[in-house]
Amino acid sequence: MEDREQLLAARLDERRLNCRWSVHIHSLQSKVVEDFRRRLKYFFMNPCEKYRARGRKPWKLMLQILKIAIITVQLVSFGLSNEMMVTFKEENLMTFRNLFLKGYKDHRLGGYALYTKVDTYDHIFYIINKYISLQNLTVGNLAYEVTNGEYTPLSVCQEFYRNSSIDPGSETFNIDPHIEKECVSIDPMQSLQDDLPVQVNLSIDFKRLLSVSVYFTLKTINLQTVRHHELPDCYDFHIMILFNNQAHSGKITVDVGTDVRIYECKDWNVEGTSDKVDYLLLSFDSVVILACFVSLILCLRSIISGIQLQYEFTVFFHAYFNKVVTWSDRMEFVNAWYILIIVSDTLTIAGSAFKIGIQAKYLTNYNVCSILLGTATLLVWVGVIRYLGFFKKYNILILTLRAAFPNVIRFCCCAAMIYLGYCFCGWIVLGPYHDKFRSLAKVSECLFSLINGDDMYTTFRQMRDKSYMVWLFSRLYLYTFISLFIYMVLSLFIALITDTYETIKHQQHDKEPASELQAFIAECRDQPDSGRYQTDGEAPSCCSLCCCFR
Repeated sequence: MEDREQLLAARLDERRLNCRWSVHIHSLQSKVVEDFRRRLKYFFMNPCEKYRARGRKPWKLMLQILKIAIITVQLVSFGLSNEMMVTFKEENLMTFRNLFLKGYKDHRLGGYALYTKVDTYDHIFYIINKYISLQNLTVGNLAYEVTNGEYTPLSVCQEFYRNSSIDPGSETFNIDPHIEKECVSIDPMQSLQDDLPVQVNLSIDFKRLLSVSVYFTLKTINLQTVRHHELPDCYDFHIMILFNNQAHSGKITVDVGTDVRIYECKDWNVEGTSDKVDYLLLSFDSVVILACFVSLILCLRSIISGIQLQYEFTVFFHAYFNKVVTWSDRMEFVNAWYILIIVSDTLTIAGSAFKIGIQAKYLTNYNVCSILLGTATLLVWVGVIRYLGFFKKYNILILTLRAAFPNVIRFCCCAAMIYLGYCFCGWIVLGPYHDKFRSLAKVSECLFSLINGDDMYTTFRQMRDKSYMVWLFSRLYLYTFISLFIYMVLSLFIALITDTYETIKHQQHDKEPASELQAFIAECRDQPDSGRYQTDGEAPSCCSLCCCFR
């Protein structure tokens, strides 16, 4: 009897011990889950909330605000310098056209073209004579290029088929398609000594002629930068005047093209100025590069931390809840704003390096530098939306754009197939009869303008005088395109975004979590200033008014 009572007492003690261990294990599991939930909530806090939670100063936020200011100042500074350069190049090009094209006027409409042999010879000799007497004609600071102590000659080159026998009357021809090139050089100083007008032994076979090109180089100095405390640059304009006869249609088009080389002048002296301005600009660009590099490192670190936390959450969710984390929940750990900032920082660093090279006269890639700095500044200002998202009333725009983006991309891909079909159809059918459909690029621009309601009447009007079949097809083509894209595609596009907006608005109003990750985090009721987010060695601190806009 006593043995039985002892056995029952032992079993009862064992059950109590197991119950205590179960409660203890359950308590430990609950604590682990709660700690991890609190860790996730801290990760998705904005900088001000993180400051209230742990007292961690938002250095990254302050750095991004500083970047907005200095990058904008840098862009404005470069834009003013670039504007002067572009204006100087365009005005010089217009000067060359008025100097070397006979009868050219600034208000001339259409292309500059010749139609007779006499006019072609006359215009070529006109260019040569104007080039030789340039110093006595121009009001600008233009000079001949000097190489090895001698003036660079003007060259007249003609390209033509090697052999040809063409008789349109008898409808016969015999042609060798290989192209040959012949050039004649003219020394400007020697021609001045021989007296004007210059006569060149130039014989042109117009039946074989493809083009006549006149090459010469002129030098000048851009003095307008002095007023903006910048050293003037020297310019080499490599000019080519092309007489194009490749179509052999009886019309020879004439155009002036320039290739510009910008470099630092050899010997210069500007009274009352020094190199301090250049050093300040170089120092400022160096500060921009340093700030962007630090921002790049901080954002890369944040992305790596997010990826590591994503992996931990995936393992944790599978171990504790036996669930697989969806791809959309995983992507929430990768902050797209950080990727945007990384791209912006990379473009800014590259653009600033080009800008330093341009200021030091080692590079002349103004266009590349403009694209890099312009795109970087665009991304920086787009990133301002992220900071507005810290306020709940502005956050709905960001949430709507993020939620609608996948559906918008899929919708645009489907609409693009129809759009491309109309582009190809309009190009092949209406191209020969309408200037706006002459090339695929023009067709795309014309159709996009029609979607926005621009220039509709002009597009319809220009097809009135064509053949009846083409006129009828053009009406059917334009009516169906406008009806399809304006009344259907565009309306569906707007409805897609509106529906997403209403969904986000409803979720915010009812405070419904949009995903399992957000539902898991929402169970954590600890506020940022509760003191429960502190780690070892940290104490809670109050958020300052100017840092967190509390």
